[in-house]
Amino acid sequence: MTQTYNIRHRSWCLYEKLVSFARCNVRLCPIDWPDQNLRHFDLSVQPAGSIASKPVRMGLVNLSRLVVDDATTWLDVTSNTQIVVDRPIPVSRPDDRTIAAVAKAARESRDIGDLSPANFLYPSAQIPADAGIAAWAAETLAPDRGAVDAIRDLSSRIWAEFRYDGSVTRADTLPSQAFAMRAGVCQDFAQVMICGLRSAGLPAAYVSGYIRTVPEDGEARLMGSDAMHGWVLAWCGEARGWIGFDPTNGIFMAEDHVLVAVGRDFLDIAPLDGIFTGAGTQSVSVEVDVIPV
Repeated sequence: MTQTYNIRHRSWCLYEKLVSFARCNVRLCPIDWPDQNLRHFDLSVQPAGSIASKPVRMGLVNLSRLVVDDATTWLDVTSNTQIVVDRPIPVSRPDDRTIAAVAKAARESRDIGDLSPANFLYPSAQIPADAGIAAWAAETLAPDRGAVDAIRDLSSRIWAEFRYDGSVTRADTLPSQAFAMRAGVCQDFAQVMICGLRSAGLPAAYVSGYIRTVPEDGEARLMGSDAMHGWVLAWCGEARGWIGFDPTNGIFMAEDHVLVAVGRDFLDIAPLDGIFTGAGTQSVSVEVDVIPV
C-alpha cells in the first residue's frame, strides 16, 4: 500500500544565558532509499541563521550545517518533509541463507560501496562489543538458522523482554547499560540488537527516521505526539540485501516507517548536534508530527 506522509519536525534549544555563536549539524532530510520517494524538504531556523548543505557522508546521511552568529537565548530548527512510501512487509523465504553463510559472505565481500557489509561488521564508538549481549543473542542466532527468521526472532525478543522507559537512559547510554536494565527507548533497543547481530558476525546498521503512530480507538490524535525513531538494518546476504527490523515494536520496517539516515550507531546520525559559545546550560525539546495524507 502506497502512503504519503507530511512530516513536521521541530527542535528548539533554550540557553540558560546569552549565546554569542552556535554551529549545528542537522541530519533531517531523508536519503534516497528503495521504496520511498522524497517529494519536498525544507529547513528553517529562528532567529535567522545561515544554512549550508554539505556533501553526503558515505551516501547514507544528508548533512546541513547551521551557523547562528547573532546573540540569542533560544534556537528553533524546523523541517517540513513530504515523502511517499511504498514498502511491502518482508517475508522469509525457503532459500534464505543461514546465519553462518551470511556471516561468511560478509567477511569475504569485496564491496567497497556505501552499504558494504564490511562497514557495519565491527564495534563502533556507541556500540562496543559486549560478552553478555553476545551470549544472550546467541540463544536466537544459531549458525544453522535462516538469517531472516532468526533476526526477526531476536527483534521480537527485545520487544517482549525489554521495558520502554524514557527515564532510565540518555543519548550516550551504552547498550550494555540498557541491556542490564532490560529497559530504555528505541535507540537503546536498536543498539542492543545491533551489538548482538555483530557479535554473531552479521552486518548491522543503525537507522534514524520516523514511524506513524495510530491513536487508540475513540481517541484523538495529539499534535506533536510522534517522535524521531530508531531501528535496525541487517544485511541478510547478497540476494536479500539490507532488511529493516524494528525491535521497539517487534515488526519489520515497512510502510509505516520513513528512513532518514543510516550509520554505524546513533552518534553517526544524530538529528541535531553541535557547539555554542556562551556560559550556562541548554535544554532541547523536540516535537514531531507524522501525518498520513
